[in-house]
Amino acid sequence: MVLFLFVVSLSSAQTLEDNKEAGTAYNEGNALRKAGNYAGALEKYDLALQSVQDYRVYYQKGIVLKKLNKYSEAEEAFAKCITANAEFALAYNSLGGTYFIDGKYQEAIDNFLKFKELATKKSHKEKADEYIARSYAKLGLSAKNDGKFKQSIDYLKKAVEHFDYDAAYLALAQVYVEQGEYDSALEAADKAANYRKSIPKGGPYYFKGLAFKNKKDLAKARENFEIAKKDPQYKTNSEYELKLMR
Repeated sequence: MVLFLFVVSLSSAQTLEDNKEAGTAYNEGNALRKAGNYAGALEKYDLALQSVQDYRVYYQKGIVLKKLNKYSEAEEAFAKCITANAEFALAYNSLGGTYFIDGKYQEAIDNFLKFKELATKKSHKEKADEYIARSYAKLGLSAKNDGKFKQSIDYLKKAVEHFDYDAAYLALAQVYVEQGEYDSALEAADKAANYRKSIPKGGPYYFKGLAFKNKKDLAKARENFEIAKKDPQYKTNSEYELKLMR
C-alpha cells in the first residue's frame, strides 16, 4: 500500500517534460486549438491529463472551454491550473475573465487582484486594474438597479479608484443626482466627459443639466441640456427638460 501511494504521488507530480506521450498529446491539442478544432483539442488535452496533471494542460483546456462558452467547465479547468501552479499569473487573469463573462463579478475581482499581485509587467498590472474597475462597475450598476444606492456608490467609487472608467463615472453622476448630491454629481459627470471612451457623448451633459436644475442654476442647466440633446440617446429627455424650463 505504501509503495502504491508513492508511485501515484510520483505520477501526479510528473510534468509534460517527464512524459513523452502526454507532451505529444499536449502539442497536438495546441495545434488543433490554433486551427479552430476545439473538440479535437479537448480530446488531446484530456488524453494528456490522464498521465500528467501539468498546469499548462489545464490552462489550455480552460482557454478552449471558454471559447466554447462552457464557462463553468472553464472555471474548473483554470482552478485546477492554479492548484497545480499557484504562481502562474495568467491563470488568475483567465479565471477572472471567465467569471466576469459568467456574471460572477466579485469572484472576478478576487482573481484580477491576484493577477495584479503576481504580474511583473506594468502593462499587465494596469490591465488588471481596468478589469477590476469594470467588475466593480457591474456590481455598482446592479446595486443601483436594485435600489441600493449607498452600496452602488461604494462599488462605483472602488471602480474609479482602480481605473478612470467612464461608465463608472457616468453611473456615479446618475446615482448622485438621484440621491440629491448635486455637487458630487457634477464632479463625476465632468470626469465621465474627460475620460469618455465608451459612453454616449451626451450622457455627462444630461446629468450635469439635472444637477444644475436642482441647484436652481437654470442657465447652466439649459446650456448642458442643449449639448446633451445633440446625442440621439439623450435627445428626447433633454428636450423634455428644456420644455419644463420655458
